[in-house]
Amino acid sequence: MIGVTVFSKNGCDYCTRAKAILDGKGVTYTELNVEEDADAKQYLVDAGLRSVPQIYVGDNVIPGGYVALRNLEEDFWTELKENLAKGVVDGE
Repeated sequence: MIGVTVFSKNGCDYCTRAKAILDGKGVTYTELNVEEDADAKQYLVDAGLRSVPQIYVGDNVIPGGYVALRNLEEDFWTELKENLAKGVVDGE
């Protein structure tokens, strides 16, 4: 995956909160709804993940979902936005 991806589902409050954090930080992301996208659901199943939201930066999941996302330091956000602007967030 390239960039930031949020795996979500309909009616998920934590998914909404996670997306609000990303929006508030000015981070562009792709949303994949596991209720509407069978491939997205299978991707999480294959990765051993059973809950949403799951937030990926490149190919790396942010462990802890929404709770972890809200506790990330400002340095993380600054670096992430710089890397996204350069197009270098691809999981490498």
